[in-house]
Amino acid sequence: MNKAENINTGSKVGFVSLGCPKALVDSERILTKLRSEGYEIAAEYAGSDVVIVNTCGFIDSAKEESFSAIKEAMNENGKVIVTGCLGVDEGAVREVAPDVLAVTGPQQYEQVVSEVHKAAPQPHEPYVHLVPPAGLKLTPRHFAYVKISEGCNHRCKFCIIPSLRGDLVSRPIRAVLREAEKLVEAGTSELMIISQDTSAYGLDLKHQTETWKDRDIRAHMTDLADALGDLDVWVRLHYVYPYPHVDDVIPLMAEGKILPYLDIPFQHASPKVLRAMRRPANEAKVLERIKKWRSICPEIVIRSTFIVGFPGETEEDFNYLLNWLQEAQLDRVGCFKYEAVEGAVANELPDPVPEDLKQDRWNRFMAVSQKISADKLKKRIGMEMAVLIDSVDDNGSAIGRTYADAPEIDGQVHLSGAEGLSVGDMVMAHIDDADDYDLHATVVHDEEDEWDW
Repeated sequence: MNKAENINTGSKVGFVSLGCPKALVDSERILTKLRSEGYEIAAEYAGSDVVIVNTCGFIDSAKEESFSAIKEAMNENGKVIVTGCLGVDEGAVREVAPDVLAVTGPQQYEQVVSEVHKAAPQPHEPYVHLVPPAGLKLTPRHFAYVKISEGCNHRCKFCIIPSLRGDLVSRPIRAVLREAEKLVEAGTSELMIISQDTSAYGLDLKHQTETWKDRDIRAHMTDLADALGDLDVWVRLHYVYPYPHVDDVIPLMAEGKILPYLDIPFQHASPKVLRAMRRPANEAKVLERIKKWRSICPEIVIRSTFIVGFPGETEEDFNYLLNWLQEAQLDRVGCFKYEAVEGAVANELPDPVPEDLKQDRWNRFMAVSQKISADKLKKRIGMEMAVLIDSVDDNGSAIGRTYADAPEIDGQVHLSGAEGLSVGDMVMAHIDDADDYDLHATVVHDEEDEWDW
């Protein structure tokens, strides 16, 4: 949960942001609008004139967290506006909190702000109420999420995102690049590109071309990555579907324009399960393409997420997945036990997998992926790598990340010899040791020196 810090005086708005990075960006946009109108963003419920809860409604555990946050805000404050994915089911929200002031769905920024105006009117003083050019961020200053589109055109049977956020709606290429440029000017060292389907960016715009910095740039993932690479910061691509044109960004990684890192949600490998999920069933071709990517850019790191226990998944299907994973040798892997989502088509599928078997398969999957991760990290021992600092302490230690690690979802680098460093610094570190997911290193020299990945 992210709670914003106090910023200025005026009517106070408490804020709770739950869910994925895409929801976090929604929260940042709401906060930026409110701050531009003079509202103070409060860190506590007490004393706030109104509280906004930006919810997640994808799976049952996320819903329960959202309901809990709503009830807590109602108990502590009593004046609550609910927004986000859970807001598409107003009846469910009002069943647990009938007296909330308003309920809105995701991306309804103006409606949220309008409800705040009703609950806590605030006179606008443009010469006093200033906003940083890059807007307000709930992430640390040195990294930021840049959302390039809303919604999704896929109809995966386990997912209700299209019903929550609609079909693909891409942002104009100039708007994305302008936001990225402002973030870099404000001191951001790492841009994480997010959407529901980054590979599909611009499809709805028919890949319209716009002029930016005397260049004609299409609303297309490849052109976007190339242009972002000119900003001289880390650029990390998330939620990339393995469409054929993804091959075109690999040379950009090899050139050092963007990070050699791809986050691809494979979900499974068994052709039968993929078809049941309504996902592309081309796992063999994917293996070939991964080999090709590694031949072009040996440093590339691939992370993914998988689902075990999907309805109808047999032991044969699961073993197929384990064998595929062994061959693919993915660097960073997450795994979820299938969970029925209200409104998902998958709920109607036959042959549900028992919970104890889901747990057993999850344990076996994680054991395989853990060994792959450990073996890969051991190969880093003795190398010198660039590390971006995320936190420091008073004992000369720090925690950071290499290009291979996205914040909060991948591994970390535990650094010694970090005296005098600050959050956001970039240093060169000697890798001394490794465990299953993290590296241990010693600072070698600072960011004034040049290095490769």
